Amino acid sequence: MGKKQALTPTMIADFHNDFVSRETANVISRSVMKNGINASSEDQQVSQRLNRVFSLEVKTGQVSNQKHSGRCWLFATLNTLRHEFAVQNNIQDFELSQNYLFFWDRVERANTFLQNILDTAEKDVKDREVAFYLSMASSDGGQWDMAASLVEKYGLVPSYVMPETFNTNNTTEIDDVMNLKLRKDALTLRSMVEQQATQKEIEFARNKMISEIYKLSAYAFGEPPVKFDLEYRDDDQKYHRTADLTPQKFYQDYFKMQLTDYVVVTNAPDHDYNRLYALPSQDNVAGGMPIQFLNVEMDVLRQTAIAQLEDGETVWFGNDVLQQLDRKRGLLDSKLYRRGELLDVDLEMTKAQRLAYGQAEVTHAMTLTGVNLVEEKPNRWKVENSWGKENGEKGYFVMSDQWFEDYTYEVVVNKKYLTTEQQKIAAAKPEILSAWDSLQ
Repeated sequence: MGKKQALTPTMIADFHNDFVSRETANVISRSVMKNGINASSEDQQVSQRLNRVFSLEVKTGQVSNQKHSGRCWLFATLNTLRHEFAVQNNIQDFELSQNYLFFWDRVERANTFLQNILDTAEKDVKDREVAFYLSMASSDGGQWDMAASLVEKYGLVPSYVMPETFNTNNTTEIDDVMNLKLRKDALTLRSMVEQQATQKEIEFARNKMISEIYKLSAYAFGEPPVKFDLEYRDDDQKYHRTADLTPQKFYQDYFKMQLTDYVVVTNAPDHDYNRLYALPSQDNVAGGMPIQFLNVEMDVLRQTAIAQLEDGETVWFGNDVLQQLDRKRGLLDSKLYRRGELLDVDLEMTKAQRLAYGQAEVTHAMTLTGVNLVEEKPNRWKVENSWGKENGEKGYFVMSDQWFEDYTYEVVVNKKYLTTEQQKIAAAKPEILSAWDSLQ
């Protein structure tokens, strides 16, 4: 390591002179100190670019609200499913239970977490892989394949059957408890391995740990129903009732979407294109759908998403929503805040550079419900978010195509929209990614 450079009075004087050499420095300083960087740098033309008119829209209803939780991946998945139910059953506003799947995710994820701990028990606790698992002991975040695995195994229920609770609307407290418990469980299992406990003793301890996670989940979220009565009144005010449905039967009978037919199409330019990647370190359901990504050029994401919208089906997409966002107005535009111009610093990085250096990550999942095409090319997209109707236009956001290019990393589309060659790649053996890869 080289000798650390000390800042000298001469250098600091040069910094000052560089600052005051800009004629508008004092004006900009007053504006930033009074109003903040975003308000001072906002591009006033953004409303014109993001006009809320779309040449292609899928009819959808009221938005959902994940509140203070990281369950966007579940909300976006259930949004695509409830849109299908709405069309098939003539009911615009019908919501599926996010709580139901969240319960099973907590239990399933505890199972895979403890397995990962056992698989790495002979590694040092400071090993990068072990440290990663411990850092993610109980996390709200997730991937589309994780949600699809839960639906395939446990089915679905309407929201009124297993509604939200205090702990699903605000997951902080239950996450704190589960993180503490699972890390303690990890300590116990690693100690048992070190002390050469028998496989039977380890399995007994592990099953008891998972049972306790089930108990915690039941306290916080309620126990999932075994059967329920489906009841709703459609948009023509006709009453419908089907008694004694299991969650699996409800999913099989009322939803035509075959989730195994869908592919996560990714644009990660820091990885090789036309390759299939897998992230087994984050699979949440043992034996479920593996987390996989077909990495392709950005135009493939555009083309397949538009094709699916044209067929009347909405699109799950993963993105970095906190970039260039006006939450209240529901605006997503790469030039919304021209901060580099305001502050006289170069803030530009390519998408590949942002991924490689930790500036980019998939922080959110939303649903594409429309697009505006000009001469067959998109210039803006309609987005259904899960932040409630108070944000955006009744919960719907509008996104420029440049923002889609810069900050969207995944779309989930039916494999029928892929080329024959892309389908072959998607069916091939994937390259395994490390747990801390930029795609995680």
